[in-house]
Amino acid sequence: MRLCICFVLLSCIVSASTGIVEGGRFVWDAVGGAWDMFRAYQDMREANYKNADKYFHARGNYDAAQRGPGGAWAAKVISDAREKWQSDVSGRGDEDTRADQEANAWGRSGGDPNRYRPEGLPSKY
Repeated sequence: MRLCICFVLLSCIVSASTGIVEGGRFVWDAVGGAWDMFRAYQDMREANYKNADKYFHARGNYDAAQRGPGGAWAAKVISDAREKWQSDVSGRGDEDTRADQEANAWGRSGGDPNRYRPEGLPSKY
């Protein structure tokens, strides 16, 4: 809950330099982008499919970025925070972090997430 409140406050601060309508749209897109990222994470956990994490990284970032600048910003903030935590705490290594960040950037830039889709992943995802 604290993270959600911090996220909303941070997006309000970022949008403060723009007009009220544009700022409101940015915040709305950021909240929607955060939801897209959460939904991709939930799907990844539910699928529990080997070698599918890069696909879900790309898909979450892609969906969030399609909302606009606020969504892309939210995807970047969430992805960077997750990778920082993962590299510091889980010890997965720099190579995995680089590969995840490549998939994140690919999705945010509008690249097709299916580039990372593993063969056999159910079509539900």
